[in-house]
Amino acid sequence: MISNRRNFLKTIGAAAAMAITSGVSRGVSAADKPNVLLIFTDDQGTLDANCYGSKDLYTPAIDELATKGVRFTQAYSHTVCCPARALLMTGRHPQRSSVNMWTQGDAKGKKGINMYKEEVTIAEHLKAGGYRTALFGKWHLGAHLDFGPTKQGFDEFFGLRGGFIDNYNHYFLHGSGFHDLYEGTEEVFARDKYFPDLITARALKFIEKNKSDPFFMYLAFNIPHYPEQADKKFDERYKDLKMPRQAYAKMISTVDDRIGLVLAKLDELKIRDNTIIVFMSDNGHSAERNHIRAADHKSGLAKGTKYGANGGGGNTGKWRGAKGSFLEGGIRVPAIISYPKVLPSGVVRDQAITAADWYPTISDLCGLDQPKVKLDGQSLLKIIKSPKTPTHHKVMHWQWGNKWAVRQGDWKLLGSGAKGRSLGNLSGENPESENFIKTKPEIATRLLDLHLKWAREVKPKG
Repeated sequence: MISNRRNFLKTIGAAAAMAITSGVSRGVSAADKPNVLLIFTDDQGTLDANCYGSKDLYTPAIDELATKGVRFTQAYSHTVCCPARALLMTGRHPQRSSVNMWTQGDAKGKKGINMYKEEVTIAEHLKAGGYRTALFGKWHLGAHLDFGPTKQGFDEFFGLRGGFIDNYNHYFLHGSGFHDLYEGTEEVFARDKYFPDLITARALKFIEKNKSDPFFMYLAFNIPHYPEQADKKFDERYKDLKMPRQAYAKMISTVDDRIGLVLAKLDELKIRDNTIIVFMSDNGHSAERNHIRAADHKSGLAKGTKYGANGGGGNTGKWRGAKGSFLEGGIRVPAIISYPKVLPSGVVRDQAITAADWYPTISDLCGLDQPKVKLDGQSLLKIIKSPKTPTHHKVMHWQWGNKWAVRQGDWKLLGSGAKGRSLGNLSGENPESENFIKTKPEIATRLLDLHLKWAREVKPKG
């Protein structure tokens, strides 16, 4: 793995130093390179945008992306935050990079799990190709100061290094809490300032500063993830919605509103058509209920203060499940790509794709060679070109801790450890509602074998 990364950097290092990228060698001049904006929302569920059929939601920015781009109906990320972000950043199954359990959250805490620095992130790949890079928002791939965004290709980073924060005091709220707001590796204190507004402001500034040069910006919003602290301007719009949908809907519109500000800046600067915009969520909606348990919580919040997702509020349609499960409602998410200069607008694709596919897709669109490492994603350009192109994911795999899932066709086996426990089918009006483990043992055995083979292949070496 280390040698793979070194070989990659050696291959492109000299060219990057001379500002002659692999993209230029493939006929893409520096002046014509598209910008890249990667928008990742947090806990936005399967159908939670108006353009996905949730007509009770006000999401004009996301809907506009769909109108001006390609919307995917069968897009998969992961079950929770960490593995989804590893999948997105590396184009590889998170197990390859040691992300198979919660990564370190407190940058000042004891060293825990951090994504291998040897992984070649999409930021490193694009930076070597002549791009200015930035991450504003949530990292959650290991908070240790020897690791993190600025160690893996991002020129700028402002946000939280761990999992989630209160949007006003910027403290992680589980356990006894810790402060989590950083500029690079330097801790920042900005109490009472609304975090989504802080990162949106940084995003607008970055776009303005780099409007004449190619940039890659990863805008990783921390919402609609709890605590559900929405913009009050949406209170009136949703006053008649029942809880918990009401609180969740306000969060969805809040993040959509900030996305809209970023899109407006691209329009203002007349660079929208030459900007690749990818929008996706990290996992399904949360159904968690949480409250402050410590009497002396470091945030100053009182014991008993509620901050969870009120038991859920997402719309999964016919799909079962939510964040934390491998049922469709936990891993199937909204996803859109918009690049008006090159890609079609207002079209829908139903083929199965994953978050790992964005890395090679963006590389192709930017005219860059693929990294010299094994990617688990593949470019989506053929699928985008034709709705008849079959998915390249004939078998799909997920794992988090000792829980896992494998899908082949309409069959999906969910397991814990080496023994499968539930075999579901994705067809019909009530998918995954019946367990076929006893009536279809031959399918369960086949899928289990596929999982075991995959698990051996992605296990980190050394």
